[in-house]
Amino acid sequence: MLKTELLEIIASGENSGIEFKRDDIRPEQLAIEVVALANFQGGKVLLGVEDDGSISGVQRDNLEEWVMNVFQSKIHPMILPFYEIVRLDDGKHVAVISFPQGISKPYVVRDRGREDVYIRVGSTSRIATREQQMRLFELGGMLHTEVMPVPRTDISCLDIARLSDYFRNILRDPDAPETEEQWQARLLGLSFLTEIDGRICCTVAGLVLFGKHPRRYLKQSGLRLLAFNSEDKEYQALLDEILDGPMVGRWDMEEGERRLVDAGIIERFIELMSPFLSREADQIDADLRREKAWFYPLEAVRESLINALAHRDWTRFVEIEVTNYVNRFEVISPGTLNNSMTVEKMKAGQRSPRNTIIMEVLRDYAYVDYRGMGVRTKIVPLVKQWTGKEPEFVVTDDYLKTVFYR
Repeated sequence: MLKTELLEIIASGENSGIEFKRDDIRPEQLAIEVVALANFQGGKVLLGVEDDGSISGVQRDNLEEWVMNVFQSKIHPMILPFYEIVRLDDGKHVAVISFPQGISKPYVVRDRGREDVYIRVGSTSRIATREQQMRLFELGGMLHTEVMPVPRTDISCLDIARLSDYFRNILRDPDAPETEEQWQARLLGLSFLTEIDGRICCTVAGLVLFGKHPRRYLKQSGLRLLAFNSEDKEYQALLDEILDGPMVGRWDMEEGERRLVDAGIIERFIELMSPFLSREADQIDADLRREKAWFYPLEAVRESLINALAHRDWTRFVEIEVTNYVNRFEVISPGTLNNSMTVEKMKAGQRSPRNTIIMEVLRDYAYVDYRGMGVRTKIVPLVKQWTGKEPEFVVTDDYLKTVFYR
């Protein structure tokens, strides 16, 4: 690091990715700051700098060895930092410890027989709450929330007719369950049901895919649909509805063709939102009909919704929100991107499914193609060709927002 760069960082003060410390801190204090930063977006710890930004300089002998011992003995899983010393004109030295965002979250501080999880909130580090720890486990791939039990549910909460259609018509399974015992065994094997404390409950995946009324038991399931005759949310909405029900439709096979007999959330979404995503043409065609003119490619709209259903974070207690404005269409999926995924990687076609069971079932129904590259092959090229504008992907700690501009 250049001296000028270091001085600029110090002048800007501490923030979500920068921490100042004297070099005489206790080992566990350094470990706390490193763990909190690694559980967020990574960052730098500057040793030899006071909280107010004044430079006291490095005083400890063998500081690099001491730092590496802290990383090895106090921080788990292992983090490999980049250590450097920056020399200033007045002869003082500052140690800069840099490390990226961790991919094995949650990181913990091991001290006195305890393992504590810390997170970064602004410029401070603090103990993570239970909910925050759940999100870190989920981000690190150590917690699969789609197979967690949903309290107060049992097999009667699932739509057996829809499940029968799944086995017989979608999977073409010659040994589809028939008796209650067969159903329970098969659904446990597929992780649509799970056993906890001797009770059989629906999993999140089983309930949202095939549940009769998922929102009775899982308030963040379903969709909220909104439409406004303006560029912002206003008091009077043209559409404000929450959809409850299973994700997938129920189909019948007639003469080798699939016929929808009971719509799921995906089909109901298209039906309700279509009037706000299109307008009838001014001219009547040769069949005396007015063709619909779509503001956005319907395949990309559908793909953006399916991505939200497949990849949402079930530790977030809000539903997916889909909103149409006069100048844009938005889908907000709760939770940030999974693991080390970025918008750039997503556009390039990299795949990192958060909810693999839900994704596989949607793929069985052909809601998702087998390549799993909908953003790269459908959303980006179709929207750009249709509207002349690139779709926008906004990522925060709380959500991923997909935006199509008219």
